Amino acid sequence: MPWWVWLILALFMLGMLIAGCVYAAVHGMRALHDVSKTGAQISERLGRMGEHDSTVQAPQRPIFTKPLRVAAERYSDAHVEVIERRQRREERHVRTWSRWSTFND
Repeated sequence: MPWWVWLILALFMLGMLIAGCVYAAVHGMRALHDVSKTGAQISERLGRMGEHDSTVQAPQRPIFTKPLRVAAERYSDAHVEVIERRQRREERHVRTWSRWSTFND
């Protein structure tokens, strides 16, 4: 092979190596920015978790040390909230579907 073919091949190889390094550096910098944003969000949330809340109630006794009636009342109250939340969701769905059914009229 003539010398100029080797020169072209070597220059092409160097060009591809440089282009690959630039590509990796650019994408690495973008990744560092994304990671730093994620780290900032995590540290903010962890900081909020570490703050002392003045509205924290005094610790209560474990439920198994209380009478069964108390646990049954708490369960029924929680179940009522679940049912109400489910009904609100169903009502929202009905309203949405009624809007969609009359959209093209």
